[in-house]
Amino acid sequence: MSYLEHFGLEREPFSNAPDARFYFNSEQHSQALLRLMYAIDSNKGLAVLVGGVGTGKTTLARRMLESLPEEKYESSLLVMVHSGITQEWILTRIAMQLGVTSPAEDRLGLLRQLYDRLLEIEGEGRRAVVLIDEAQMLESRELMEEFRGLLNLEIPGKKLLNIIFFGLPEVEDCLRLDEPLAQRVAVKYHLKSMTVETTAAYIKHRLQVARAPRMLFAEETIPEIYAFAGGVPRLINTICDNCLFESYLRKFDRVDSQVVRSVAGDLGLLQQQLTGGSDQQVDAELDEIESMLDRLEQK
Repeated sequence: MSYLEHFGLEREPFSNAPDARFYFNSEQHSQALLRLMYAIDSNKGLAVLVGGVGTGKTTLARRMLESLPEEKYESSLLVMVHSGITQEWILTRIAMQLGVTSPAEDRLGLLRQLYDRLLEIEGEGRRAVVLIDEAQMLESRELMEEFRGLLNLEIPGKKLLNIIFFGLPEVEDCLRLDEPLAQRVAVKYHLKSMTVETTAAYIKHRLQVARAPRMLFAEETIPEIYAFAGGVPRLINTICDNCLFESYLRKFDRVDSQVVRSVAGDLGLLQQQLTGGSDQQVDAELDEIESMLDRLEQK
Protein backbone atom coordinates (compact mmCIF):
# COMPACT_ATOMS: atom_id res chain seq x y z
CA MET A 1 0.00 0.00 0.00
CA SER A 2 1.25 3.49 -0.86
CA TYR A 3 0.45 6.67 1.04
CA LEU A 4 -2.00 7.53 -1.75
CA GLU A 5 -4.09 4.48 -0.90
CA HIS A 6 -3.64 5.03 2.82
CA PHE A 7 -5.10 8.53 2.63
CA GLY A 8 -7.58 7.88 -0.20
CA LEU A 9 -5.83 10.14 -2.73
CA GLU A 10 -6.10 9.85 -6.51
CA ARG A 11 -2.69 11.40 -7.21
CA GLU A 12 0.27 12.92 -5.39
CA PRO A 13 -0.91 16.31 -4.10
CA PHE A 14 2.50 17.85 -3.45
CA SER A 15 4.70 16.85 -6.36
CA ASN A 16 7.02 19.60 -7.57
CA ALA A 17 6.65 18.39 -11.17
CA PRO A 18 4.78 20.96 -13.32
CA ASP A 19 1.08 20.05 -13.47
CA ALA A 20 -1.52 22.54 -14.65
CA ARG A 21 -4.20 20.77 -12.63
CA PHE A 22 -2.61 21.99 -9.41
CA TYR A 23 -2.25 25.64 -10.42
CA PHE A 24 -3.14 27.79 -7.40
CA ASN A 25 -4.48 31.17 -8.40
CA SER A 26 -3.38 33.16 -5.40
CA GLU A 27 -4.08 36.88 -5.21
CA GLN A 28 -0.53 37.81 -6.18
CA HIS A 29 -0.42 35.29 -9.05
CA SER A 30 -3.70 36.70 -10.31
CA GLN A 31 -2.31 40.24 -10.07
CA ALA A 32 0.87 39.17 -11.88
CA LEU A 33 -1.09 37.63 -14.76
CA LEU A 34 -3.29 40.71 -15.07
CA ARG A 35 -0.26 42.98 -15.36
CA LEU A 36 1.61 40.76 -17.79
CA MET A 37 -1.46 40.36 -19.99
CA TYR A 38 -1.89 44.13 -19.94
CA ALA A 39 1.70 44.49 -21.17
CA ILE A 40 1.03 42.11 -24.06
CA ASP A 41 -2.36 43.41 -25.08
CA SER A 42 -1.08 46.98 -24.98
CA ASN A 43 2.04 46.08 -26.98
CA LYS A 44 4.33 47.44 -24.29
CA GLY A 45 7.27 45.44 -25.60
CA LEU A 46 9.10 44.29 -22.47
CA ALA A 47 7.74 43.09 -19.11
CA VAL A 48 9.55 41.39 -16.22
CA LEU A 49 8.38 39.03 -13.48
CA VAL A 50 10.84 38.70 -10.60
CA GLY A 51 10.69 36.15 -7.79
CA GLY A 52 12.88 34.16 -5.43
CA VAL A 53 13.71 30.46 -5.78
CA GLY A 54 10.60 28.30 -5.64
CA THR A 55 8.04 31.12 -5.63
CA GLY A 56 6.22 29.82 -8.71
CA LYS A 57 7.72 31.75 -11.63
CA THR A 58 7.88 28.74 -13.95
CA THR A 59 4.37 27.68 -12.97
CA LEU A 60 3.13 31.16 -13.78
CA ALA A 61 4.99 31.23 -17.10
CA ARG A 62 3.40 27.92 -18.15
CA ARG A 63 0.00 29.10 -16.98
CA MET A 64 0.36 32.27 -19.02
CA LEU A 65 1.40 30.35 -22.12
CA GLU A 66 -1.67 28.12 -21.78
CA SER A 67 -3.91 31.18 -21.45
CA LEU A 68 -2.80 32.67 -24.79
CA PRO A 69 -5.19 31.29 -27.46
CA GLU A 70 -3.67 30.62 -30.89
CA GLU A 71 -6.30 32.67 -32.69
CA LYS A 72 -5.07 35.81 -30.90
CA TYR A 73 -1.41 35.14 -30.15
CA GLU A 74 1.66 33.51 -31.67
CA SER A 75 3.41 32.58 -28.44
CA SER A 76 6.31 30.49 -27.20
CA LEU A 77 8.18 29.71 -24.00
CA LEU A 78 11.95 29.38 -23.89
CA VAL A 79 13.71 28.11 -20.77
CA MET A 80 17.31 29.22 -20.29
CA VAL A 81 19.10 26.18 -18.82
CA HIS A 82 22.66 27.54 -18.69
CA SER A 83 24.57 30.80 -18.99
CA GLY A 84 26.54 29.85 -22.11
CA ILE A 85 23.82 31.02 -24.48
CA THR A 86 24.96 32.95 -27.56
CA GLN A 87 23.26 35.72 -29.53
CA GLU A 88 23.00 33.42 -32.53
CA TRP A 89 21.33 30.67 -30.50
CA ILE A 90 18.73 32.92 -28.88
CA LEU A 91 17.88 34.66 -32.16
CA THR A 92 17.53 31.36 -34.02
CA ARG A 93 15.40 29.78 -31.30
CA ILE A 94 13.03 32.76 -31.12
CA ALA A 95 12.67 32.82 -34.90
CA MET A 96 11.90 29.09 -35.03
CA GLN A 97 9.46 29.27 -32.11
CA LEU A 98 7.55 32.02 -33.89
CA GLY A 99 7.27 30.03 -37.09
CA VAL A 100 10.32 30.84 -39.22
CA THR A 101 11.14 27.76 -41.28
CA SER A 102 14.68 27.06 -42.52
CA PRO A 103 16.29 29.93 -40.54
CA ALA A 104 19.16 31.66 -42.33
CA GLU A 105 22.67 31.10 -41.02
CA ASP A 106 23.70 34.76 -41.20
CA ARG A 107 22.34 37.19 -38.64
CA LEU A 108 21.02 39.81 -41.07
CA GLY A 109 19.22 37.19 -43.15
CA LEU A 110 17.67 35.70 -40.01
CA LEU A 111 16.51 39.12 -38.78
CA ARG A 112 14.85 39.73 -42.17
CA GLN A 113 13.08 36.35 -41.93
CA LEU A 114 11.93 37.12 -38.40
CA TYR A 115 10.71 40.59 -39.36
CA ASP A 116 8.74 39.18 -42.29
CA ARG A 117 7.22 36.52 -40.03
CA LEU A 118 6.23 39.16 -37.47
CA LEU A 119 4.54 41.15 -40.25
CA GLU A 120 2.58 38.01 -41.17
CA ILE A 121 1.46 37.56 -37.58
CA GLU A 122 0.45 41.22 -37.42
CA GLY A 123 -1.45 40.88 -40.70
CA GLU A 124 -3.40 37.99 -39.19
CA GLY A 125 -4.54 40.27 -36.36
CA ARG A 126 -2.48 38.42 -33.78
CA ARG A 127 0.28 39.38 -31.35
CA ALA A 128 3.72 37.77 -31.13
CA VAL A 129 4.78 36.89 -27.59
CA VAL A 130 7.99 35.27 -26.31
CA LEU A 131 8.22 34.18 -22.68
CA ILE A 132 11.76 33.70 -21.34
CA ASP A 133 12.01 31.59 -18.16
CA GLU A 134 15.16 31.59 -15.99
CA ALA A 135 16.08 34.89 -17.63
CA GLN A 136 18.80 35.52 -15.03
CA MET A 137 20.93 33.17 -17.14
CA LEU A 138 21.16 35.88 -19.81
CA GLU A 139 24.11 37.45 -18.08
CA SER A 140 25.94 39.22 -20.88
CA ARG A 141 25.75 42.69 -22.38
CA GLU A 142 25.63 41.18 -25.88
CA LEU A 143 22.46 39.21 -25.10
CA MET A 144 20.78 42.24 -23.60
CA GLU A 145 21.68 44.25 -26.70
CA GLU A 146 20.19 41.47 -28.84
CA PHE A 147 16.88 41.70 -26.99
CA ARG A 148 16.92 45.48 -27.39
CA GLY A 149 17.35 44.95 -31.11
CA LEU A 150 14.41 42.53 -31.20
CA LEU A 151 12.22 45.12 -29.50
CA ASN A 152 13.11 47.53 -32.31
CA LEU A 153 11.27 45.32 -34.79
CA GLU A 154 8.18 47.46 -35.27
CA ILE A 155 5.96 49.29 -37.70
CA PRO A 156 4.89 52.92 -37.31
CA GLY A 157 3.11 53.27 -34.00
CA LYS A 158 3.25 49.59 -33.07
CA LYS A 159 5.73 47.03 -31.76
CA LEU A 160 5.72 43.66 -33.49
CA LEU A 161 7.13 41.59 -30.64
CA ASN A 162 6.42 41.38 -26.91
CA ILE A 163 8.95 39.76 -24.57
CA ILE A 164 8.44 38.75 -20.95
CA PHE A 165 11.33 37.81 -18.68
CA PHE A 166 10.68 35.45 -15.74
CA GLY A 167 13.65 35.25 -13.40
CA LEU A 168 15.35 35.48 -10.05
CA PRO A 169 16.18 38.94 -8.66
CA GLU A 170 19.52 38.71 -10.51
CA VAL A 171 17.62 39.31 -13.76
CA GLU A 172 17.58 42.98 -12.83
CA ASP A 173 21.39 42.95 -12.84
CA CYS A 174 21.27 41.47 -16.34
CA LEU A 175 18.99 44.25 -17.53
CA ARG A 176 21.34 46.88 -16.12
CA LEU A 177 24.06 45.55 -18.43
CA ASP A 178 22.26 47.48 -21.17
CA GLU A 179 20.75 50.61 -19.67
CA PRO A 180 18.60 51.46 -22.72
CA LEU A 181 16.97 48.02 -22.42
CA ALA A 182 16.42 48.46 -18.67
CA GLN A 183 14.62 51.71 -19.43
CA ARG A 184 12.27 49.88 -21.79
CA VAL A 185 10.78 47.67 -19.08
CA ALA A 186 7.15 48.76 -19.21
CA VAL A 187 5.75 46.43 -16.54
CA LYS A 188 7.54 44.78 -13.62
CA TYR A 189 6.03 42.63 -10.89
CA HIS A 190 7.67 40.94 -7.90
CA LEU A 191 6.39 37.58 -6.62
CA LYS A 192 6.74 37.29 -2.85
CA SER A 193 6.59 34.30 -0.53
CA MET A 194 3.17 33.19 0.69
CA THR A 195 1.60 34.32 3.93
CA VAL A 196 0.45 31.77 6.51
CA GLU A 197 -3.16 32.28 5.39
CA THR A 198 -2.23 31.70 1.74
CA THR A 199 -0.20 28.65 2.76
CA ALA A 200 -3.29 27.15 4.39
CA ALA A 201 -5.41 27.81 1.29
CA TYR A 202 -2.64 26.42 -0.94
CA ILE A 203 -2.39 23.15 0.98
CA LYS A 204 -6.16 22.70 1.00
CA HIS A 205 -6.35 23.45 -2.72
CA ARG A 206 -3.77 20.82 -3.64
CA LEU A 207 -5.45 18.23 -1.44
CA GLN A 208 -8.79 18.95 -3.09
CA VAL A 209 -7.29 18.53 -6.58
CA ALA A 210 -5.85 15.18 -5.43
CA ARG A 211 -9.37 14.21 -4.27
CA ALA A 212 -8.49 13.99 -0.59
CA PRO A 213 -11.61 12.87 1.32
CA ARG A 214 -10.78 15.25 4.19
CA MET A 215 -8.16 17.68 5.49
CA LEU A 216 -5.06 15.58 6.14
CA PHE A 217 -3.10 18.15 8.16
CA ALA A 218 -3.98 19.11 11.71
CA GLU A 219 -4.70 22.83 12.00
CA GLU A 220 -1.72 23.50 14.22
CA THR A 221 0.67 22.15 11.57
CA ILE A 222 -0.07 24.87 9.01
CA PRO A 223 1.83 27.73 10.68
CA GLU A 224 4.70 25.32 11.38
CA ILE A 225 4.90 24.26 7.73
CA TYR A 226 4.73 27.91 6.72
CA ALA A 227 7.56 28.83 9.09
CA PHE A 228 9.87 25.98 8.06
CA ALA A 229 9.22 26.64 4.34
CA GLY A 230 9.46 30.40 4.64
CA GLY A 231 6.24 30.60 2.62
CA VAL A 232 8.01 29.22 -0.50
CA PRO A 233 5.65 26.97 -2.51
CA ARG A 234 8.35 24.52 -3.61
CA LEU A 235 9.46 23.94 -0.02
CA ILE A 236 5.85 23.69 1.15
CA ASN A 237 5.36 20.89 -1.38
CA THR A 238 8.50 19.07 -0.25
CA ILE A 239 7.57 19.29 3.42
CA CYS A 240 3.94 18.25 2.88
CA ASP A 241 4.86 15.32 0.64
CA ASN A 242 7.34 14.00 3.21
CA CYS A 243 4.84 14.56 6.02
CA LEU A 244 2.19 12.45 4.28
CA PHE A 245 4.70 9.66 3.64
CA GLU A 246 5.97 9.77 7.23
CA SER A 247 2.41 9.72 8.61
CA TYR A 248 1.65 6.70 6.39
CA LEU A 249 4.71 4.86 7.75
CA ARG A 250 3.56 5.62 11.31
CA LYS A 251 0.01 4.53 10.41
CA PHE A 252 -1.39 7.95 11.38
CA ASP A 253 -4.66 9.11 9.83
CA ARG A 254 -3.40 12.69 9.51
CA VAL A 255 -0.25 14.80 9.83
CA ASP A 256 0.43 16.21 13.29
CA SER A 257 3.05 18.60 14.68
CA GLN A 258 5.32 15.76 15.75
CA VAL A 259 5.54 14.56 12.15
CA VAL A 260 6.12 18.08 10.78
CA ARG A 261 9.02 18.69 13.14
CA SER A 262 10.50 15.28 12.40
CA VAL A 263 10.36 15.92 8.66
CA ALA A 264 11.75 19.44 9.06
CA GLY A 265 14.67 17.97 11.01
CA ASP A 266 15.34 15.33 8.35
CA LEU A 267 15.28 18.01 5.63
CA GLY A 268 17.66 20.24 7.57
CA LEU A 269 15.01 22.93 7.98
CA LEU A 270 14.70 22.76 11.76
CA GLN A 271 18.26 23.87 12.37
CA GLN A 272 18.03 26.40 9.54
CA GLN A 273 14.89 27.88 11.06
CA LEU A 274 16.65 28.33 14.38
CA THR A 275 19.95 29.68 12.98
CA GLY A 276 18.73 31.73 10.03
CA GLY A 277 18.78 35.04 11.87
CA SER A 278 19.70 36.84 15.07
CA ASP A 279 18.49 35.66 18.50
CA GLN A 280 15.94 38.45 18.43
CA GLN A 281 14.67 37.36 15.01
CA VAL A 282 14.42 33.72 16.11
CA ASP A 283 12.55 34.71 19.29
CA ALA A 284 10.17 36.84 17.23
CA GLU A 285 9.54 34.01 14.78
CA LEU A 286 8.87 31.52 17.59
CA ASP A 287 6.55 34.00 19.29
CA GLU A 288 4.67 34.44 16.02
CA ILE A 289 4.29 30.67 15.60
CA GLU A 290 3.03 30.31 19.17
CA SER A 291 0.59 33.18 18.59
CA MET A 292 -0.74 31.50 15.43
CA LEU A 293 -1.20 28.22 17.31
CA ASP A 294 -3.05 30.02 20.11
CA ARG A 295 -5.41 31.65 17.59
CA LEU A 296 -6.09 28.31 15.94
CA GLU A 297 -6.82 26.66 19.31
CA GLN A 298 -9.29 29.39 20.18
CA LYS A 299 -11.33 28.82 16.99
